[in-house]
Amino acid sequence: MLRSFGATVTAESRIDPTVRIWAPWNLTIGRNSSIGHHVDVYNVAPISIGDNATVSQYSYLCAASHDLADPTMKLTTSPIRIEHAAWVCAKAFVGPGVTVHEGAVVGACGVVTKDVPEWTIVAGNPAHEIRKREINA
Repeated sequence: MLRSFGATVTAESRIDPTVRIWAPWNLTIGRNSSIGHHVDVYNVAPISIGDNATVSQYSYLCAASHDLADPTMKLTTSPIRIEHAAWVCAKAFVGPGVTVHEGAVVGACGVVTKDVPEWTIVAGNPAHEIRKREINA
């Protein structure tokens, strides 16, 4: 269904039926990736989710804001990238222009307004580095 509205979605992508996607044509999701229930994808600008990445339940991916210096508060947009093997945990907020780099984790309820370095775990409001992520062999 999403493909018919311009989304780039693989057969191996898993998107819960309760996900809200503002502009399907601005969504790309890779192989073996998932978007959990009740995630809000406000993709006024493109949002891309790499392979083997997860966006957990109730998260908010917000690719737009407003110019606070403009008296009319003009809409501003900037793409979001969730790279390969990254995880955006439950109820997290990812703001405009943010890249969650490969293997990074945004902890539950984290508020991310700046890029998250690869293989780093961040949490809090505003999100700050907790530690490096290591994968056991």
